[in-house]
Amino acid sequence: MWQQLINQTSGVRHHVEGNLIKGFRLTRFQFRQDRVIGDSQVRFDQVHALALEIEDRAGHVGLGFGHTLFDPYPSLAVLEATFSRHVWPGLDGQDPQVLIHRIERPRGGHQRDAFHGFGEALQIALWDLAAQQAGLPLSTYLGGTRPTVAAYASGLDFHMTDSEFMTFFAEAASAGFRAFKIKVGHRDPHRDLHRLELLRQVVGSDVQVMIDANEAWTVEEAAQRLTLFRDSGFPILWAEDPILRDDFDGLRALRAMVPWVQVNSGEYLDISGRRRLLQAGGTDILNVHGRITEVMRIGWLAADMGVGVSLGNTFLETGVHAACALPEVRWMEYSFQNYDHLVDEPILIRDGHAHVGRRPGIGFALSSAAREAWSAPEVLETEELAIGPVCAVLQRHRQAPTPMSDSHTAARI
Repeated sequence: MWQQLINQTSGVRHHVEGNLIKGFRLTRFQFRQDRVIGDSQVRFDQVHALALEIEDRAGHVGLGFGHTLFDPYPSLAVLEATFSRHVWPGLDGQDPQVLIHRIERPRGGHQRDAFHGFGEALQIALWDLAAQQAGLPLSTYLGGTRPTVAAYASGLDFHMTDSEFMTFFAEAASAGFRAFKIKVGHRDPHRDLHRLELLRQVVGSDVQVMIDANEAWTVEEAAQRLTLFRDSGFPILWAEDPILRDDFDGLRALRAMVPWVQVNSGEYLDISGRRRLLQAGGTDILNVHGRITEVMRIGWLAADMGVGVSLGNTFLETGVHAACALPEVRWMEYSFQNYDHLVDEPILIRDGHAHVGRRPGIGFALSSAAREAWSAPEVLETEELAIGPVCAVLQRHRQAPTPMSDSHTAARI
């Protein structure tokens, strides 16, 4: 019996030691989007991303991505030096199963970005690694019981021409989406109405429509615009970020002024801001994004308060795991961005749903071909950037034969 206990203890020790982190690798990417991305406030057409891989002693590799919207990351050498100096000492020899659950309360001068821009990539990589060690898809490791969540097609379309707008959403509808979000917030409300009419022309009226103003309006303007849309015959499921993110009193007042539309807010807030938003009763739907630890913590609070949750854009759709684990999530955003070539097996988006696979962790690894062909160790000039391949959804849809007998689809396009 004693020998059996000794053997079991040795096995546990070996397993725990195998969990310990032993190394990291950074890969820097810089390429062009395949369309202009933007809203009422910003526009951009380049991808600036980094991939962080963290390896344990058993050979598992956790992967996380970070990205910036406007300016390129510094060179790979600078990134590696910064990570090695400031982040790696807190990871070396540590168990990711411990790190993902650690709660810290920074004080004084530590109230800053303690991870030097690597925070989101680090969180995802650690959760990916921990779930791989457990042999579970991340959604299951987070407590999820469903393998899929409804996805809505998001154009990030404010700067598209009308023709580009119609082509984009017609293709999204043809690919199986039944819910669509468009960007609004133009100075001229009739331009927003025009876009809603164009959307109806290509996707029909038997769909769900969301709008996103990206804080373009005051409370009064938001109420006027939403009333105008309703009176013009355009039912809206939710209005996202209609006014300033921290105007909690205004958001609560807007909810009372336009009870036929749900207010969706929280995208621009950190976890403390989202808590205050919930406590103020400022939103019908809480919008969360990519940092898994924060998403799960605030998602639990939203569930306790009976507030709906939506998953906004997450790089390579890693948010599907939290979406499938949180009970109040009904929708996840999908924006057809051209990142899929960076990994070996992108999250499956099909028939208007995002699907979690059976592979442990987040479900994909960095593509060796992408590392070879698309990595950019040095900062590139704009004229040097290549356009990344279109996303897997559009590749699959464009390669599929078009059924000539489907007159309904043909009419919508």
